[in-house]
Parts: sequence; C-alpha cells; structure tokens
Amino acid sequence: MKRILVTGATGKVGQTFIQRLLADPAYTAFTVRALCHHRELPPHPRLEIVRGSIEHLATVEQAMADVTHVLHLATVKETPQQIMDVAVKGLFWLLETARTSPTFEQFILIGGDAALGHFFYPHPLPVTETQRHTAYPGCYALSKVLEEVMLEQYYAQYHLNGCCLRAPWIMEKDDFKYQLSFGEDVFGGPRWRDLVDPALADAYVQSHTIPIMLDPAGVPVKRNFVHVDDLVSAILLVLDHPKARQQTFNICMDEPVDYGEVARYLAETRNLPSVNIPTPYQSTWLDNTKAKFLLGWRPAYTLPKLIDSAWDYTRAQDDPRKVWYPG
Repeated sequence: MKRILVTGATGKVGQTFIQRLLADPAYTAFTVRALCHHRELPPHPRLEIVRGSIEHLATVEQAMADVTHVLHLATVKETPQQIMDVAVKGLFWLLETARTSPTFEQFILIGGDAALGHFFYPHPLPVTETQRHTAYPGCYALSKVLEEVMLEQYYAQYHLNGCCLRAPWIMEKDDFKYQLSFGEDVFGGPRWRDLVDPALADAYVQSHTIPIMLDPAGVPVKRNFVHVDDLVSAILLVLDHPKARQQTFNICMDEPVDYGEVARYLAETRNLPSVNIPTPYQSTWLDNTKAKFLLGWRPAYTLPKLIDSAWDYTRAQDDPRKVWYPG
C-alpha cells in the first residue's frame, strides 16, 4: 500500500486532488494522509488526518511516518511574518525527513510562475522550464524561487526522486468570472476598481463591464492560467512516472489568456461591454510542450471552456464563495 502526504490539503488543489485520487480505481493502492492546519476535510475510509503546521519538525515527522509520496501544496501569500517558516523551513523539514525515510519514493512540488516574474517583466519568447528565476517584488514570489531551488539541490545532494509542476494562476468554479470584477468581490489582481474613478467602477459593476488589461504599449495582455482539473490531472499523471524524475514541468493552458479575446468572446456570447485599462503589466507565454512530450499530458480547458464554465457555474446553498487568500 502506498501512502501520499498532502500538505495544504484543504485548499482548492488539495481537495480536488484528494477527491479525484480516492474516486479513481487506478489509484486504489494509495491512501491519503492530509496535513490540515486550520480547516477540515470530509471523512473517507482511505483518508487520514494529521493536524499542525509544517513549520514544526515534530509535526512533519508525525505526518511523514510510513509515507511513500509527498504532494507539497502548503504555502502562504504576502505574509512576511510567516512565509520563511512555512515556505522555506517547512519545505526543508519535509525534504530532510523524506531523504532519511525508509519508505519514501517521490516528492511532488507545486511551483508557480511567480518564480519567473509572472507578468511583471517582459518575456519576448515563450517561457520554458530553462528560464532563469526572476521573482517579482514581494515575499511570495521569492518563496516560490527558494522552493524550486531547494528541491533541485536535494536532487544534486541526495539524488532525491522528485518533480516540480510549475503552475500559473489556478482557476476553479467561478474564479475566472470574479477575477474580472470591478467590485469589492474581485478575486486576485489587479484590483480593477483602483485603476479607475470610483464612480466609474461602480457603474462598471452595474453594467457587468469586462476590463481589458493593456500593456505599456496599449496591447491587450496575455496572461497564463490553469484550471484546477487540468493541474490535478497532471499531478495524478506524474505519480511514479519514470520520466518525471527530477524534472520541472510548466502546467498551463495551451495558450495564455488574451484579455482582448476574453472581451470579444463575452461580447459575442453574453452581450457584455468592455473597457480598456492601461497597466504596467507585460504579456507572458508559458510553454507547456515539455509536459506534453514527456508525460503525454494535455490540458482540457480552452479559453471558451474556461469562460463558459465560470459564467455558467451556479453555487449551491452550502457552497458560499470564500477567498482564503487574494490570488
């Protein structure tokens, strides 16, 4: 029997992964141990719960007992008081415990395009896995760089079997719709209402106006996204995959989302107006060719599917929209 430890298990990726793995007959050999800090998960016969934070070695040692695989999702955002303890020290404890464990087999890190500068810097060519690390300002992006570098050094120092799935902004349910809101309910950034007059922002909320993010040259920005279902498909695929050993993969949509194309599609399909919003941000094209070639992975979400799934999503009464962190 294999046992996979999932850190950050109650987040959108963790919950989706656990549900998919436990429901798929192909993974009946796996049990899941979820490390939960503040929130809970529904019970399941093949699900174990350990409570605590990875910043504490004793918690990590308890969580790692008899574990064969690790899926590391736990992180914090722009919180300087916590980020080094969780993102750096926590990962160090996990890796140290993994390398000395008699049962350990594979470590899977979910990285992010924050380590490559996201849309803060010009990227004149498609961004591949060989792009050098270039964190944008802030402690979160720095933490994503440090996580990737630490894992790579454990490959070199201890021949650890691991891989990094580098994901851009992860969407689920109606996230994509709300990241385009001029209201206080906006999900992530930019915070559109701060880029226009307050009265205009309120009017845009009422008319459901779609912002078109423009780069400094006035061209609609191309920005990378991935749907949580596609990311989880990639995680399941790399479990024990021989070609995943010590590799980094960009896991994203085949093409970045073009804000101009978003506005055109929503005008055609839902008769929604749009407005140009000048910003300092730059287009980036994250290249997912390596994951396709080595893993045989394919994203299911195209731009129309991403938009339609968000606009068509209806929340149940027991599924209120909650934003645990801003992006």
